[in-house]
Amino acid sequence: MSQEASIHSWPGSYYINSEKRWASGILSLTRTTLRFNSEQNQENLISLRLSRIMEIKMESSSFIFSALTVLEQGNIKHWFGSLKPCRTAVYHVLEHFWRERLLSPTEPRGAEAPLSKGQELISLISGAQRRLEDTGKVLNHQGEQFDNMIQGLDKIESDLGVADKLLSELECPSWWPFGKLPWKSQQEAKSEAAAKAACAKGSAKGQKVITSIPAIVSHVGSSGNLKPGSLMVLVSSLEVRDSNGQLLHCFEKEEVDDVCVHSPYEISVRQRFIGKPDICFRILSARMIEALSVLEIQYKKKVEITRDYAAFQATLATTPGSPEGGGNIWSAGHGQDTEVPVEVPAGELTQLQLQVLQPTVTEAEAQELKQMLQQLKNLALEAETELERQDEVLDELSCSADRSTMNINRHTRRMRKLL
Repeated sequence: MSQEASIHSWPGSYYINSEKRWASGILSLTRTTLRFNSEQNQENLISLRLSRIMEIKMESSSFIFSALTVLEQGNIKHWFGSLKPCRTAVYHVLEHFWRERLLSPTEPRGAEAPLSKGQELISLISGAQRRLEDTGKVLNHQGEQFDNMIQGLDKIESDLGVADKLLSELECPSWWPFGKLPWKSQQEAKSEAAAKAACAKGSAKGQKVITSIPAIVSHVGSSGNLKPGSLMVLVSSLEVRDSNGQLLHCFEKEEVDDVCVHSPYEISVRQRFIGKPDICFRILSARMIEALSVLEIQYKKKVEITRDYAAFQATLATTPGSPEGGGNIWSAGHGQDTEVPVEVPAGELTQLQLQVLQPTVTEAEAQELKQMLQQLKNLALEAETELERQDEVLDELSCSADRSTMNINRHTRRMRKLL
């Protein structure tokens, strides 16, 4: 039977309490379970669901130092040692996924409360609504940029009008100018100061955050430095921060060379240089789906799907209880954490049992779906209105830019005649 796709795995050892010995093998983390397979015969020594974990700690004992313990429901403690690259890195990854699972607002209750058709539709529409809201934020910021460009072009046209008056006075002076023109250097100084002020004003304007997710970050090239932090996706940059909010690195949008997607939970962002090492950060997060939907829009030509992701998706497709393919590629790995039901031959099920196993949409769920669809419609209409407004602004920008270019060329020819 196909096992669930592994998010991350580490070589180490597990203490078998019944046999009072340590067994070496591989510790693997999936989206629902934590399992350990022995190295000799690939036997599954432990398969622990994340929902049953009560505590994850770093401890030491008289038998082994630098151990990692996982406390299960029923006061059952599991010991893991000799973890590579280090115990701290494994602890940060396990704790992140375990805590994010506990804090997830859409976490199902388990096998005793399966999702109905209505709940599945609500979850699907809720995801689409979040994506549309993110798109609306990007469109809103883009509209603000267009408005700033219009104001800049209006200022250029105003300056060109002043230049036209000055050139007219120089072409037809009321008195004969002897020597150098004293006002020429002053005008250049004023123009340069105005340009610097406009540049400083534009750079001082803060960037808007589209989405921010907690993550486990590591700088590629430093072994074993996995540590908690966050990934912030801004309109024109990507920021990697530590757990205290301190900036580790800022990738400007034009400086990002590639965004490699290794799995629905892990990506790497790289900035290449000539003559010095590249800057690359590997980011692991249980909520990576939220960032991937935005990155796919902002860096669509730079997003690369690796072979690891293809293998992960293929494994997920053959795993019982995993979501089926289709739709957005980032939906892989975003399935619900439900228990795998026991297979029963179809011939042994009565028609009544089949109806019970396939719950229909209730009236309350239908009403909620109606409200969510109405909200989606309003968001789509607002996005359409904003796009139409931006089309008109783009036409105005094009005409204004052409008009300014013609005036600048005309003034340049007049100035050359004066020199």
